[in-house]
Amino acid sequence: MGHTEADLAQVLHTGPFHLALRAALAVRGLPLHRVQHHLAHRGVKVGVTSLSYWQQGARRPQRPESLRAVRALEEILELPGSSLIRLLDVGENSGRSDVERPAARSYRSLLEVSDTVERLLADLEAPTDGGLHTVGHHERVRIGAHRELVARESQHVVRAHRDGIDRYLAIHHGDPGCDPARVRVSALENCRMGRVRWEAETGVVIAELLFDARLRASDTYLFSYGFEDGTGGASGEYVRGFTYAGGQYVLQLAFDDGALPVRCRRFAQATTGAPRGARTDLTLSGRHRTVHLVEQGVRPGILGIDWDWD
Repeated sequence: MGHTEADLAQVLHTGPFHLALRAALAVRGLPLHRVQHHLAHRGVKVGVTSLSYWQQGARRPQRPESLRAVRALEEILELPGSSLIRLLDVGENSGRSDVERPAARSYRSLLEVSDTVERLLADLEAPTDGGLHTVGHHERVRIGAHRELVARESQHVVRAHRDGIDRYLAIHHGDPGCDPARVRVSALENCRMGRVRWEAETGVVIAELLFDARLRASDTYLFSYGFEDGTGGASGEYVRGFTYAGGQYVLQLAFDDGALPVRCRRFAQATTGAPRGARTDLTLSGRHRTVHLVEQGVRPGILGIDWDWD
């Protein structure tokens, strides 16, 4: 679908950065090699690959030279001053790194059980950012006949932002009443099981998934994993917190024929304590009893679906 000037004006206002850049390039009809040529004429050196990553949301300009390029892009693409740079929210956190990556929020600001998560992550000697960010994540969740979360399965595509990354830590939050000791974790594709840690009081399980390869900076990797639960009480929502921007997230919920909700809604939150906004009613598909959401450019915060039983 083609972009219009109205579309461009809207996404320049709302963001995220990569969608705004992509829309501007489409509306102006400039291929990336021409953009690179214009930048070089202004004394700014940026590769076509970097420009491509920026418009995909796979990387985020943060270095001083990259921010100079963004300022120049505003001129080249005939955009209002600071319209792109504003979407990057650069400032005291825009320090240098070997590979550019999105700014993060702390896990503490996203999830109420963050103390448990941080303690278990520390036990697994996890770095603060994991060395990865998401390019795409497709998640399938099954709700059972007793309204319980039966299982969830993820297909995940990630990109490394430094050398030597060889694992991913998957986090599961059980519903009230969950027995994490009985939750089963499966490494389904392109990974194998490492250590598993859990805490009974909060129903948190963290599983270490070991990759079949050691990644270098900018490498992508696709892997799949799953959690089998079914130990908790009635489930009324499924939420996921994102510490990094960029990438696509797809969530599909499937309900048992014997336990169908009367209403489903998607929502977004900036943090756990913030009001739920961007509410949209979702209609169950007829045969497979599913609802889903698609977020093309994830921002730090929370996305989810909640539902009413009766």
